Amino acid sequence: MSITVTTWSLEQTSSADLRPAAEPSGDVRIVRAEVPSAEFSRFLYTAVGGDICWTDRLGLTYAQWDEAVNRPGVETWVAYEKGTPAGYIELEAQDEGVVEIVYFGLIPAFRGRRIGGHLLAYGTARAWDLADRWPGRPPTKRVWLHTCSKDGPHAMDNYLRRGFTLFDTKVQEEPEAAAPGPWPGARG
Repeated sequence: MSITVTTWSLEQTSSADLRPAAEPSGDVRIVRAEVPSAEFSRFLYTAVGGDICWTDRLGLTYAQWDEAVNRPGVETWVAYEKGTPAGYIELEAQDEGVVEIVYFGLIPAFRGRRIGGHLLAYGTARAWDLADRWPGRPPTKRVWLHTCSKDGPHAMDNYLRRGFTLFDTKVQEEPEAAAPGPWPGARG
């Protein structure tokens, strides 16, 4: 059996495009994971994407995952609520001043608490100033991402509210798959 999946690509072409979000109430901090860690990255990936069918990295070996998070210009920014990881945004510097938001999302227990808009705005601002932390990288000229119909119901609205604009839409059939959860048997 297959499902129809729509993938939208969005971008900002100026840092002036970024629209801030209200800060959530409570003790929420966003911190860069300055020591790249394959284990921590995999934890975030499965905890955030397990219930929405993030599967593209699940087959990576440890060495492949380690290579992915240790490339120059890759950054992981983590939102914490009262010291507990709530979600993350992964940035990847590409050629000619382009930065991709490769992954972004919240662990299910932290969704709907106004953390996502704040994390997206903060992470996008870090994409715009990424060259400041990576000597030799050109200044950011474009920040882009893609989202799809399998992502959370508020994902597209959040991107649009932060100032991203749509530049491409693709529709394709994919095999239907059960959400893998962060580990086998986890509830989705």
